[in-house]
Amino acid sequence: MNKAELVAKIAEKSELTKKDAEAALNAFMKTVEEALVEGDKVQLVGFGTFEVRHRKPRQGRNPRNPEQVIEIPASKAPVFKAGKLLKESVNA
Repeated sequence: MNKAELVAKIAEKSELTKKDAEAALNAFMKTVEEALVEGDKVQLVGFGTFEVRHRKPRQGRNPRNPEQVIEIPASKAPVFKAGKLLKESVNA
């Protein structure tokens, strides 16, 4: 499902126009993004949690030249952890 299909489903289920549904989805995504940038965690009970995890610096190998060792710097990665109800729905 892509964004346009998701907007159509949201509009259908919430009885909003597609324009309003897209605005709501965009506002949700922007709000989650801003919270993650600030270092906050976004928890939606039953659905899941969005958070930022820190990756330590490490060594890796160049795929084109496996003998070459490269340094991979520390970074932050956004992650989503599915909630119990979502997991149960998917596995049902």
